[in-house]
Amino acid sequence: MPTPFASVRSQFPSLSRQYNDRLLIFLDGPAGTQVPQSVIDAITHYYSNSNANTHGAFITTKETDRTIDEMRERMASLLGAEGPQTISIGQNTTTLNFALARAFSRVLKPGDVVLITQLDHEANRGPWLTLRDAGVIVREVKLLGTGVLDYEDFASKINDRTRLVCMGMSSNCIGTVNDFKLVRQITYQHNAWLLLDAVHYAPHFFIDVKSIGCDFLVCSAYKFYGPHLGILYSKPGLLDGLPIDRLRTADQAAPFSIETGTLNHAAIAGVKAAVDFIASLGSGQSLQQKIINAYQNIGAHEFALAVKLYAGLKKINGLSIIGQDFSSAKRAPTVSFTLEGKTPEQVCEQLAKKNICAWDGHFFAIHAIEVLGLLEKGGVTRLGISIYNTEEEIDFTIQSVAAIAAM
Repeated sequence: MPTPFASVRSQFPSLSRQYNDRLLIFLDGPAGTQVPQSVIDAITHYYSNSNANTHGAFITTKETDRTIDEMRERMASLLGAEGPQTISIGQNTTTLNFALARAFSRVLKPGDVVLITQLDHEANRGPWLTLRDAGVIVREVKLLGTGVLDYEDFASKINDRTRLVCMGMSSNCIGTVNDFKLVRQITYQHNAWLLLDAVHYAPHFFIDVKSIGCDFLVCSAYKFYGPHLGILYSKPGLLDGLPIDRLRTADQAAPFSIETGTLNHAAIAGVKAAVDFIASLGSGQSLQQKIINAYQNIGAHEFALAVKLYAGLKKINGLSIIGQDFSSAKRAPTVSFTLEGKTPEQVCEQLAKKNICAWDGHFFAIHAIEVLGLLEKGGVTRLGISIYNTEEEIDFTIQSVAAIAAM
């Protein structure tokens, strides 16, 4: 593995695990990456030394406060945000979007329009569909058979009654990177808010929310080498203007107003460590410079492996890759396919016998799989590349899929 990833694999304890005298190959990253030792240590250290609730006078509670503050600062750097006051913490992306949707239901009026897409994960569809109960018109941007959103359809459906557009930055199902910059420009013309789902984008590409201009952005730390926790970015001032469900005893101001109950402090320590881990893969004077350079390195490594995987799979008779090719680097390193004569579940069962961890199904992007006509066929087999994957693993995976095709 080339620099700067020469020592990356040694930092992940799970990568040394063997089953039936063979190492596991983790191509299941889109459903959650493996976790480096530094993240595990941060969580353990919190429980061993600082386990307390917040805002007290004694040392462990002050350490918990500092852990939360430092995590917000790290996430602000990771997302290119204005500062820690824009970073809210939740159980997961789905929970955060439902909380936002309930708040928007009190702001939007009957006849107002919200746009979602056919490509998105249900976490960025289901919560917004509930707005129909409040008389809001929820329209869907069509997904083309090529795996790309129909931007002409988007342009035809947005109008001056459109208040909110919710879309993913990248598809967790087939790896498409959406043209969110184009969408932002169009939403500006209609004075509509833009919420971006970065769950599948954040592990692979640097995000600069100020440059993009999005109003809200959600992501999940367990997709970028951290623990299970959801993160919400809100443009300064916006969250304070929403009637969020909250207790009388809760802090009424952003970023705290959307945070319910006692947070998972140990996981928060883990998220801070996950951002530091990503930064360690780059160089620069500041934390954000290191993060930006790290993503350049991550992208080059993952894209090269994805191109190799795509090219190898494409040569297999009876195999059809779903979605775009890799002619552009703006493509997540996620390859999904179907295999003639085998269901995706059967393919994954055979891959599992060779210790290759892969997923089958719709991955909660169920409507995208429906639109592509693949739901009744069991969806797709999905292989996702992360920073710890190697050329040798990709070669073995291609050989294994070819052997399954020949069965």
